[in-house]
Amino acid sequence: MGDLNAKVGNEKIEDTVGPHGIVDINACGERLVEWCGKHDYFITNTWFQNHPRRCWTWMSLDDRGRNQIDFIISPKRFRNAILSSKSMPGTDCSSDHAPVMRIKLKKF
Repeated sequence: MGDLNAKVGNEKIEDTVGPHGIVDINACGERLVEWCGKHDYFITNTWFQNHPRRCWTWMSLDDRGRNQIDFIISPKRFRNAILSSKSMPGTDCSSDHAPVMRIKLKKF
């Protein structure tokens, strides 16, 4: 997980990026998608349909711009174990980023 400043968009890209992202893809996003594909990872928070406020992970200081630029990336072999992934806007962490910290995993 990390602050990658990548925008991966809202269009499905093979089994790496899901259709539930926001915004368009940028150059950092293209590199991230390429790296994930090369190393068999997927971007978890683009595969689950959430309310829009649970998708954005960054808000501008003037509260006008919001983007999804922080991601949790997981190996594809754990794909079936992840039941949800969403951001937690409004969390008091003294940052303009909303942490992506709500991940549900299957019980084995």
